[in-house]
Amino acid sequence: MTTAPPVGQKKPNPWGLYDMHGNFWEWCQDRYGNYPSGSATDPTGPSSGSSRMVRGGCCLMNSYGCRSAYRFWLTPDIGYDDFGFRVARSSVK
Repeated sequence: MTTAPPVGQKKPNPWGLYDMHGNFWEWCQDRYGNYPSGSATDPTGPSSGSSRMVRGGCCLMNSYGCRSAYRFWLTPDIGYDDFGFRVARSSVK
């Protein structure tokens, strides 16, 4: 099993999120499909289908594969020990 380094050791990105690149592949809600033509903000792919996007790269990839823009698709029944998902919550006040 791949072991990730401790979280929060680097500075957060502009949105206040830590450790976004290079630890594990991240399953996304987005379905696989071509990006729309022209400019788009946060495209999610088609509204139906069985394939989901995986993003972000893991510590076993080269630097090109660790970019958030790097993506590929798999069906959700496939799992590896370097795949995961991000748990997010709103800040506690």
